[in-house]
Amino acid sequence: MNARKNKQRFKDLELSVTLWPTFPHFEQFALDKRLSAIRLNSAMVGGDRLDNELTLAKKLQGAVPMYFDLKGRQLRIREVNADKSNLELTLNHPIEVKTPVEVLFKAGEDYAVLDRVVDGKHLIFDGGPEFMVYEGESLHIRDPSLNVTGPIFLDYEIEKIEKSMKAGFDKYFLSFVESQRDIDEFRELVGDSHIYAKIESKAGLRYVQNEFRRSDNLNLMAARGDMYVEVDKPHDILNAMKLIINKDPDAGVGSRMLLSVMDKPVPSCADLSELAWLYDIGYRKMMLCDELCLKGDLLGTAVNVFESFRNSYARRPAPYLLPESKQRSGYSGSVSTEFGPDEPGTAQSWLRR
Repeated sequence: MNARKNKQRFKDLELSVTLWPTFPHFEQFALDKRLSAIRLNSAMVGGDRLDNELTLAKKLQGAVPMYFDLKGRQLRIREVNADKSNLELTLNHPIEVKTPVEVLFKAGEDYAVLDRVVDGKHLIFDGGPEFMVYEGESLHIRDPSLNVTGPIFLDYEIEKIEKSMKAGFDKYFLSFVESQRDIDEFRELVGDSHIYAKIESKAGLRYVQNEFRRSDNLNLMAARGDMYVEVDKPHDILNAMKLIINKDPDAGVGSRMLLSVMDKPVPSCADLSELAWLYDIGYRKMMLCDELCLKGDLLGTAVNVFESFRNSYARRPAPYLLPESKQRSGYSGSVSTEFGPDEPGTAQSWLRR
């Protein structure tokens, strides 16, 4: 084992969560020293409410470090007109795409057929998805003809950055990073702040493979909520996880984690096994996201489960394990890192994967 991997092996396992200061359980977890950081997700918050949230965040003494999450090039819904028989909505970024094309909602769990695009941002569907869509939600268009145009950082996003910096923030997440240009433009806005570049697409994985260079104030985040939807096949997420941690041993991983505790307090075998796999391939920074963080009791259960895992598996190897020299490793360190040009993909084919 080389020095870098040996050093990484003995690093303690860190846990972050996603919250807002107005959540009734915010203070409880912001002061919980089992956590290493809190992520403030800016997608659904703006205007005066953002001012209030930032003020509350910085007022709390003794809180764990906080990161502010910006959306960058990610496609988000700005307005929804659901009164018509055919769903119509307005996007944050203008797009070009061949229609008709299927669009994914709800992290890939729902879809609708996009009939046409008017003036780049106005999307008109043939019917609509099964469930309601709301302002601020993300969507996915997996067709290779998709082209997102316009600036990466929109005026209201720049305003959020300015407000966060005025409030004293110097730690950020940036969604859907796909090139060094994304990082360079973000640096012009946040200076030397620490950045987690969230990798959420095939283009992002190609950036990791070909352009990413480690630095003290830049790390990768395997953002699996969207990445799992964006890769061609479900099992592609596995090599993506290995690629990211190989390129950045200090990378984090978030989303789609410990979701079984939303239904019952005892986590599933699959959830615990996944934590162990992520730990074994090198991840030492993990983040809870999704609906899990919206309720204090669910998040409390998840944090307790994670702490038990950290104490029993990450910090203390089981006594019945063979000596390291005789153990058979399930991870050789070789990684398939080919994420080639986008291939055609539809919502229905993704749901059948």
